[in-house]
Amino acid sequence: MDDPRVAGPRSSGYGRVLLKLSGEALAGERGFGIDPEVVDSITDDVKSIHELGVALGLVIGGGNIVRGAIASRRGMDRVSADYMGMLATIMNALAMQDLLEKKGIDTRVMTAIHMPQLAEPYIRRRAVRHLEKGRIVIFAGGTGNPYFSTDTAAVLRAIEMDADVVIKATRVQGVFTADPASDPDATFIPDISYHEVVARDLRVMDVAAVSLCRDNRLPIIVLDLEDQGAVRRAIRGERVGTLVS
Repeated sequence: MDDPRVAGPRSSGYGRVLLKLSGEALAGERGFGIDPEVVDSITDDVKSIHELGVALGLVIGGGNIVRGAIASRRGMDRVSADYMGMLATIMNALAMQDLLEKKGIDTRVMTAIHMPQLAEPYIRRRAVRHLEKGRIVIFAGGTGNPYFSTDTAAVLRAIEMDADVVIKATRVQGVFTADPASDPDATFIPDISYHEVVARDLRVMDVAAVSLCRDNRLPIIVLDLEDQGAVRRAIRGERVGTLVS
């Protein structure tokens, strides 16, 4: 019998994917900074995905270093705080690139904030060309504008790259009716519409990101990054996590 916690049938697979990782995932149990062992494990998964022949883009949050919204609530100017968060995403991207290239994966970091000494500026046509050449592209620096989350940046880049799906890898199995960490009665939702996500305030992604996906008919898969091989299985079309469509 199928596991009732997993989502319904998927397509036969996806050819171009935008993978969104939280910055906190890079910190591991430490809760802050970058844990090299955790990044090493994540890059093993990314390498296995790349070996499927998938065109892969990555967006990594910066919450393991600084979260602009939280810093703002504690008194910092919101615009300055958000720019600090964007810089944190670039630091994470460079760490990810370093380990991927040590494993033989050709990788490019492209930033919305120009830093020519560190990475390429984001230019859509160049990013598409990198994907066509089989390179992994890490999109850093958010959208380059304050007040927009890395979820929104991930969806925007996915649309620009003509991706088939956005996969958000988190620390939970998928979407639940409530936070499973604090509510033992929270129920797993295998499939849900964009409208329901917003109406029920389920916070899969921020409202702007979900609305962009809805308007462009871009599906979202939410799954557990700590489930070894989950992203790879989802890309191959297996029933993993929650499908938002």
